[in-house]
Amino acid sequence: MKFWAAVKIDAMKSLSFFAGALAFGWIIGCKTAETPSEENPYPVVNVAPYYEVDANWPKRQDDKPWGHMPGAAIDADGNIWCYTRAQPAIQVYTPAGDLVKSWSTEDNSTAHQIKIDKDGNIWLADIGLHLVRKFTPDGKELLHIGTPGVSGKDEAHLDKPTDMAIASNDDVFISDGYGNARIVHCDKDGKFIKAWGTLGNTDGRFSIPHAIAIDSKDNIYVADRNNVRVQVYNTDGELTASWKNIVVPWGFCITPNDDVWVCGSTPMKWRFDPKYPGAPLGCPPKDQVFMRFRPDGRLLQMWAIPKATDGKEQPGELNWVHCLAVDKDGNIYSGDIIGQRMQKFLRKTE
Repeated sequence: MKFWAAVKIDAMKSLSFFAGALAFGWIIGCKTAETPSEENPYPVVNVAPYYEVDANWPKRQDDKPWGHMPGAAIDADGNIWCYTRAQPAIQVYTPAGDLVKSWSTEDNSTAHQIKIDKDGNIWLADIGLHLVRKFTPDGKELLHIGTPGVSGKDEAHLDKPTDMAIASNDDVFISDGYGNARIVHCDKDGKFIKAWGTLGNTDGRFSIPHAIAIDSKDNIYVADRNNVRVQVYNTDGELTASWKNIVVPWGFCITPNDDVWVCGSTPMKWRFDPKYPGAPLGCPPKDQVFMRFRPDGRLLQMWAIPKATDGKEQPGELNWVHCLAVDKDGNIYSGDIIGQRMQKFLRKTE
């Protein structure tokens, strides 16, 4: 696929003058005094939470390289699972940044998303092998959905599946994906139940279902990326809501209280960059955002992060944000594609 080849070749090169100018303008525009002048007549109170990067997280090791960083998840112990396009593909760090464990996947696999179910099992979406896979925390495969290394669109095949989510009854819902514009529903053993969706931009259709998540009430959220919307379904595949024209969604994180966090960029028109032929909408993105919604679609919070210039990424900037995970203290861990790193953003209120 030309786009993926171009991403890998140009990952550390400059995307365009526009992207650099945007990042530079953001940095310059956000420079303000830390303390108010004596003449300021207004209450100087930070009423909204904000985020600062922990530039020392994690404690990197030379034998644990990072590539594109598409997946992030947090386990019951608060450890952060990083899923990267390098080996070892799985790297687990404590909130303090210490390495807990790591394990490798096949060399021809291509990481896309990671989830952890209620029993602590690790789920990986692999667009290289066309698989969704379930592992023990130590890396033993328990099952896979799809046919290894073979793409297709039937009950036995997936085509570059982007993500998966586990319902309360342990059924598996898969966003399938780059090659197929559909959602696949399987039982807990991976047996096909049904699928819905076709390529398009009307209700019930998808143009890159890029991520999927399920809340405690079994509402299913689909990041319909090229269509600049989040579609919401029940487990029967019936559309219940559509959040349009707010965000180009790339990734989800749902907290225990059913806050629906989305990362991506604000709405934009298609770009046609010769360095990325066939690229989806938002490549390159014009900005980078985190958004927090309630299940009814109310937007409660938004935080914009400076968009980095390729090859000149600084701590606290993001370059093609792809994933986020939110811990119990509200800190955000976020991975990006061109930036090739996972960063910790500390929630602040003072």
